[in-house]
Amino acid sequence: MAVSVRRLAPADIALLRDLNRLFGRAFGDPGTYGDAPPGDAYLADLLAKEHVFVLAALAEEAVLGGLVAYALDKIEQARREVYIYDLAVDAPHRRQGIATALIAHLGTICGGSVIFVQADPGDEAALALYAGLGMREDVHHFDIPVPPGG
Repeated sequence: MAVSVRRLAPADIALLRDLNRLFGRAFGDPGTYGDAPPGDAYLADLLAKEHVFVLAALAEEAVLGGLVAYALDKIEQARREVYIYDLAVDAPHRRQGIATALIAHLGTICGGSVIFVQADPGDEAALALYAGLGMREDVHHFDIPVPPGG
């Protein structure tokens, strides 16, 4: 089975919806990824943004995996860092190099100086993948609520 990786474009709404369903399955959280889906216009606008990277690993038109990353333009230097927010491969296709191929493709198109990603403690597969690709930093993560209307 030949697998290709490509960045989704505004015309790829159906593939993006397939990717969201895959994320819901992979993360055990189908509600977050499927209960309140945005409309087509919102998704097309998102896919058109230069700083938003949505990549899909495809076999023909079947989504086997994907990632969503965001570029952060820095102020201390003229550079860009890229943050991988979501990355998953459907269970039957794991351990075949798909996640590595997604990250490698991102590296060729993002224009960034570094790609960073977080992994949850206990997610040994993700920790092993990322450790094989880069340096580990132990940091704390905080979710700070935004007041209504903020």
